[in-house]
Amino acid sequence: MPTEEELIARAAELLARGPLLPPPAERKRLREASGLTQQDVATALQTKRETVNGWETGRTTPRPPRLAAYQHLLNGWAEKYAPNTSGPTPAAATETFTGTKAAPAADTATHSAADTAAPTTASRPARTARPSASRRPGAKKPAPSAAADPRFENGPLAVVDAGDDGQGLAYCVGGLVLDCPAKTFPALVEWALTEAKLGAPRLNRNGKDADPLIVLTDAATERLGLPAVLEDRRDLRLAEDHKVVKQLAKAKWKLTKRGFGPWARVYRPAEGGKRQCVQFAILPWGALDTRSWGDTDQLPPADIAAVLGTYATRVLTPRGSTAVCGLELMSALRPPTRAVKDPATGSWVSGPNPGSLTEPVDPAPPEAPAEHPLVAARYPRHHVRTPDQVIDEEAYDWFRPLTDEECTQGYTHAVGIDVNMAFAAAANRLVIGTGPATHVKNPTFDPKLPGSWLVDLSHIETDPRLPSPFTPKGTRPTGPAWYSTSTVAYAVELGAPVQPSEAYVRHEHGAYFDGWYTRLRDAYMATMADLGVEAGMSEADFLAAMAQHKSVDPGQAAVLSAIKSTVKGGIGKLRERPQGIKHKFGEPWPALSRATWSPHARAELIGKARTNQHRKLTAWARAGLFPVAILSDCAVYLSHGPSPLDFMPHTDDGKPLPGGFRLGVSPGMVKHEGTRDFLWLAQTIEDEQINPARHIKGDDAPDSGE
Repeated sequence: MPTEEELIARAAELLARGPLLPPPAERKRLREASGLTQQDVATALQTKRETVNGWETGRTTPRPPRLAAYQHLLNGWAEKYAPNTSGPTPAAATETFTGTKAAPAADTATHSAADTAAPTTASRPARTARPSASRRPGAKKPAPSAAADPRFENGPLAVVDAGDDGQGLAYCVGGLVLDCPAKTFPALVEWALTEAKLGAPRLNRNGKDADPLIVLTDAATERLGLPAVLEDRRDLRLAEDHKVVKQLAKAKWKLTKRGFGPWARVYRPAEGGKRQCVQFAILPWGALDTRSWGDTDQLPPADIAAVLGTYATRVLTPRGSTAVCGLELMSALRPPTRAVKDPATGSWVSGPNPGSLTEPVDPAPPEAPAEHPLVAARYPRHHVRTPDQVIDEEAYDWFRPLTDEECTQGYTHAVGIDVNMAFAAAANRLVIGTGPATHVKNPTFDPKLPGSWLVDLSHIETDPRLPSPFTPKGTRPTGPAWYSTSTVAYAVELGAPVQPSEAYVRHEHGAYFDGWYTRLRDAYMATMADLGVEAGMSEADFLAAMAQHKSVDPGQAAVLSAIKSTVKGGIGKLRERPQGIKHKFGEPWPALSRATWSPHARAELIGKARTNQHRKLTAWARAGLFPVAILSDCAVYLSHGPSPLDFMPHTDDGKPLPGGFRLGVSPGMVKHEGTRDFLWLAQTIEDEQINPARHIKGDDAPDSGE
């Protein structure tokens, strides 16, 4: 038994050592004060970014040999960036912008965009509110990361607001605040392209650098002479005779065909290969759709900059709706053209980029939407095409009656599970056509050849407690129909003989979406990690983290919502239909002139997502588990308890059943979508004839955006 003196001596030894590491919040503060990202630290210490995130949230602790290196790093930062406890610094007089940065106030009531979690809705200030940023003479900006581009040293974007004194302030990423003296729109464009040093480097060596994004708050919109509300609610654009439009024209700036709307692009034709273009987002005009961004536009300017800056860093600089961003990301990662040397002249010219969608091509007739000129030339306007005339590759919307056995098994709940980023996961390694379709008769099916196939799959038997893998409604096909390669390949996988009578195939093809999937997957995983949900968690820990992840950081939750909407919207844009009442049936519409307009690619992707889902449904069916309803990527199962763990099958050693759904954060894995009681389910199916998967979250639950 140790003596009292010995124990006191050991306690004194521990006190002398002090803590090995500062608290997690201080670790994060020091790293952000240095201007480095979690990925920068991870690269230096030869570990994963998710691991560094775990250190900064306190979920994990570094171990040797990284412990000593991480401690050395934190100690060095602590000497440089000791917290300022002297209270707010008096605002200093500042001159017109010449590159001088105005730092955020150091008092505890005012935070930088990097340190502040977005406030809850109940306490959220008005959109025009902003922190009273003190400006310290000689304040140093955070040190740039090793990969920072000096041309864009202030980040990809700025949120411009009007201060209490009427002067313009530009809130950038990382809490940086710049003086913005511009009082007219032409002056603001010039400032954004020169002194502001905004933008982002290209994502592909053959692509283009991202243009600066200037986001205007209500106050800045008014200061620049713009109306608070757009009068043209149909076209959402400023009248051509408005004074701001005239100012731009006088200064020889141009607008794109969509005009001056919520997402306005102002440019001059490139000179000497140098772009002159600025993207604007007008917040009071609804630039940030609440379905994608939540209440981001109601946050203070610094927090808006933090949310949009995170999205810009992980996905790309916003340049329109999230659907537009999804499509633009495809082109940014796989540019349609590249520089090639003209053998005749020896000069460099623009040429097609192999593996990309390089030019607009006509769809195959069964792939074209009803308004397309190809369809109008074949059928009368109100003709409803049958399955042997049009391809119908869509996500599931299926439910079935309960069996007598299910009604007597004592089930108490219906539990929904939802596939994470299902359509993004389907894009991974998916081969699509990158050139025109070739029409063939009586072809031999080739699963490596993307296209559309007319084939009869009605002979394939499926369990009536499962949906058919071949139709969105889950009903068995009744005869020949058009299917994508993804769907016919699954029929072959099931052992069915197939003999197409006709096909439109693409001999030019490639894994076009691979880079797109990888970037969105990484953005999604990084954001989920910031919200406390990481790969490798136990099933119970994952469910607990998911139950409260949206409340961890509302700003990051908004980024997550935008990433999901980018996936969903980008895929939808592949088959964009005519917009507005001006379109006449059978005439082309603007989307058809895009190389990325490809209903074939969308059909292949959704066909793969649906068959991926059916493969896992079948694995569980072999274990005796059958869904009662499916809506898109959400499947509803009967359960004796409210949690997915109450019904999900496991092996004898407690592992998830091979080939089936697995709980986890990664794309393709599943999360808990919602739970309702069994009586509600029975009434919804039997009495109301409504798909219960549509309301498994609750009657007023919003679409998840996945």
